[in-house]
Amino acid sequence: MSDALVIIPTYNEKENISNIIDAVMRLDVPYDVLIIDDASPDGTQDLVRAKMAEYPERVYLETRKGKLGLGTAYILGFKWALQRGYEYITEMDADFSHNPNDLPRLLEECKSKGADMAIGSRYISGVNVVNWPMGRVLMSYFASAYVRFVTRMPLRDSTAGFVCYTAKVLKAMNLDKIRFKGYAFQIEMKFNAWRKKFKIVEVPIIFVNRRLGESKMNSSIFGEAVFGVISLKLRSLFHK
Repeated sequence: MSDALVIIPTYNEKENISNIIDAVMRLDVPYDVLIIDDASPDGTQDLVRAKMAEYPERVYLETRKGKLGLGTAYILGFKWALQRGYEYITEMDADFSHNPNDLPRLLEECKSKGADMAIGSRYISGVNVVNWPMGRVLMSYFASAYVRFVTRMPLRDSTAGFVCYTAKVLKAMNLDKIRFKGYAFQIEMKFNAWRKKFKIVEVPIIFVNRRLGESKMNSSIFGEAVFGVISLKLRSLFHK
């Protein structure tokens, strides 16, 4: 068993799932992979089970009964990882918007350079986003600026979904108290780690918009992030 786990939530990712697992398995750094699937009707789970047979005791699958939200998928994955003794837990998307070849760079920051949490950042060295419509780029960039302004958290990419956590960060959080399910989940996790004074680093990556499958972003997810930031800040003021 590796000491590093990659958690990949899925819903209807049959076009990508086999290739993303293969890409992680080919890395020189050994990773285990946990897929958390929300009852995909397109056959995603069958493809994962085929990879479990191909990579025994390196690829795992947890299934849920429906679309229950990104945040709850990751919380399930974090608990699963801690119960099994993983030291480094990375979250990433299934659609190759996060390059698997960047996984070792995030791991190195935590394993060798003393970071408690490493973020694959789109905005730490300019705007490194490929194939997104300009409106989406601007929305994401200014959302991170908004989070920085409201929370005073000094991160350039607070909504990033490509993050390596050390086990001690996850153990220090009450995962059952994480409130948000959509992209505000990403902000909440970083905000909690920052308030607990963990060392957070941003590693520049190039984010490439998915080529296959459909995006899961919608206006309600974005709205949760906008208003969730205010509630996070207010709660922090009253619970110091």
